[in-house]
Amino acid sequence: MPQPPPEAPRRADAHLRELTVRAHALDHRVLEWTTESSRTDLPPVVLVHGYMDAAGTWDLVAPALAATRRVLAPDMRGYGGGARVGEAGYYYFPDYVFDVADLVDALVAGGRFHLVGHSMGGTVATLYAGTFPERVASLAILEGVGPPDNPPSVAPVRMRRWIEQVRKVREGGRAQPSLSPSEALDRLAANHPGVDRAILEGRVPHLASPAEGGRVTWAFDVLHRTVSPVGFSAAVYMEFAKLVTAPTLFVDGGPTGFHPPDEAERLACFAELERVVLDGAGHMMHWTRPDALAAALAALVERH
Repeated sequence: MPQPPPEAPRRADAHLRELTVRAHALDHRVLEWTTESSRTDLPPVVLVHGYMDAAGTWDLVAPALAATRRVLAPDMRGYGGGARVGEAGYYYFPDYVFDVADLVDALVAGGRFHLVGHSMGGTVATLYAGTFPERVASLAILEGVGPPDNPPSVAPVRMRRWIEQVRKVREGGRAQPSLSPSEALDRLAANHPGVDRAILEGRVPHLASPAEGGRVTWAFDVLHRTVSPVGFSAAVYMEFAKLVTAPTLFVDGGPTGFHPPDEAERLACFAELERVVLDGAGHMMHWTRPDALAAALAALVERH
């Protein structure tokens, strides 16, 4: 039975530091939040963002978690200030898992840690936790059990679309067109109609980079707009989920969130699962209900 979130933790005054960490042959940008009361002897929290997001938008959640321990959030490759692949490279899902593996080896020095993933980041977190179950003290999945299943029959179609789209990107170059801050805000509002405009205005600095003349450009590699040649397999995801030994929390944004048709079947694969519903939060719960989300995550972390 889904449980309501506990009372929100105290929002601490957190110190934010930017780190550069070599992982999987690339230099990655990692944000670290700490407070005067953060204990380095406790397993840290690692936050993995979702598709078209960035590490900086955890800023409404991370400070509360940092009241007791370090909080780390990488910009996943191709997003925010994160690493970019070379001209002949691409963003394959296993690379994200490899990135996380190297990042935590560098930052946690072989110890255990609490892993949180939102949306795409939740899928990455599940794959990591199933691959290295001994490293994960707890796992939190924020509506991140993957997109709808891709049957094998769509594979040839995806392969052709991928080649055509990547060719088009290479012909036009990978530079992002500039837009005004208000245009960027309008674009975010169109993509996230359920999120208050004032909240979205605070997300623009994290998701866009300054450009000439007071304009901005989106802080993601345009290759992310192309279709991946490898479709999502729910069956494969569930095999990783079955190997997760950590206590797992699934955070549900309510009926306006993102829920694949077979979500219950995927969640049933986790050995130890609890569920919290943040009614009205929607899919971008770390933007819309940060205090309630931080409370749910803090409760999980402090128990384990």
